[in-house]
Amino acid sequence: MARIVFFEDAQATGLAPIALMRPVFELLCGSYSLRDRILRTLEVAEWGAFLRNYLQDTYREEQIDAHINDYVWLGQEPTLLINGRWLPDISSLARLKSVGENEVGIIDGTVVYLTLDPIEVALLSDGDWSEPLLTIADGRAVVEAGGTVVSHPWDFVNQNGRQIETDFQLLDRSYEGSSGYSLANRLGPQVAIQGNPDHVFVSPDAELDPFVVLDARHGPISIAAGAKLQPYTRLEGPCHIGEESQLFRTNLREGTTIGPVCRVGGEIEESIMHGYSNKYHDGFLGHSYVCPWVNLGALTTNSDLKNDYSNVKVPLLGKSTDTGSTKAGCFIGDHTKTALASLFNTGSSIGVMCMVLPGGELLPKHIPSFSRIWHGELDTELDWDSSIETARTALSRRNHELTSAQERLLRYLYENSEDERGAALQRQQQKKADSKAVQITTQAD
Repeated sequence: MARIVFFEDAQATGLAPIALMRPVFELLCGSYSLRDRILRTLEVAEWGAFLRNYLQDTYREEQIDAHINDYVWLGQEPTLLINGRWLPDISSLARLKSVGENEVGIIDGTVVYLTLDPIEVALLSDGDWSEPLLTIADGRAVVEAGGTVVSHPWDFVNQNGRQIETDFQLLDRSYEGSSGYSLANRLGPQVAIQGNPDHVFVSPDAELDPFVVLDARHGPISIAAGAKLQPYTRLEGPCHIGEESQLFRTNLREGTTIGPVCRVGGEIEESIMHGYSNKYHDGFLGHSYVCPWVNLGALTTNSDLKNDYSNVKVPLLGKSTDTGSTKAGCFIGDHTKTALASLFNTGSSIGVMCMVLPGGELLPKHIPSFSRIWHGELDTELDWDSSIETARTALSRRNHELTSAQERLLRYLYENSEDERGAALQRQQQKKADSKAVQITTQAD
């Protein structure tokens, strides 16, 4: 496979707030992002990406070998296009190695892959590729592609366990003592493996202290290089622990992914911590997605189930959306910080660079990007310089730098979320006015 392009379609905007600062194909599900999974699986000579224009500069910094939004390069040779919202299964990944030029992979009417001929590039535009790709696909041999297409943040959470099982099959387990009974012998009797040891992978460079339990009875467990697990940590598969993450007295339930360089404690269930985020202390995180550079303060907890067991609705960018599920937690954008004992309601959406200071009760379900919660009240008067300095400090603590391109991206998101903040503030004021009117009526009666 010589050339591959990952692309975003119009549905990418439906993945806010977790995709506000990255292309959808960089979102984590299972052990990898879609891009990482494909590049690990196929032999790729060159690759490119077509994504939202405002993400170009930061993505070029991160992926210096990629051709970004480059139509000239795209028109040079036949190229396999892959939809960034696709989560392929094992059979689909195998099929990609021999995709025919007249073949198109479809899921529920959405094109997930096809080989683009150079003369067809002219049919594409800088906007949404969905309709042009359907036109190009017309007349080609339709293949029902395996896997699924994600449309909302909770889709990643709901598919995470299944994707971990897929990605476990992609691991290189040829290292001596990385899995099976040789792993059990290496770890010794003070690390307990429950279930089949062949369903557990531990990098030779990971450190597991005594009194760690690896329960693979319900799914596989993978632990990457540099990870450290302290005593009294229990992992329940399917789960994945990313490179250099540290777990402290953690009860990790099935369906959970901890990305690279996270510090984690307390109870976590069916959630994704993308990477470079902290939940060091006790508290519950369930059915949630947490973006990088988020810090969840001690005893921060979210609800993921309503008392009446009805479907959970999540306010994406302020618009209430039915998840179709009784389980949904919180979805937290980059650089957000929560203080001691923050309590998130079922199905909460928290944007980029929010400062959450609890008021002793459930927090608002919708916190727009660049907002502050103070004593239960939404405050949209952000101290920009202070917030940027906090982000710069957080990155430096993990040997990263806040680049000029990243700062411009944050400024763009800040300016383009002004209406969302204004609408949220207006809803809060209306709610207070309605509450006051009820009180006056009650007193009059």
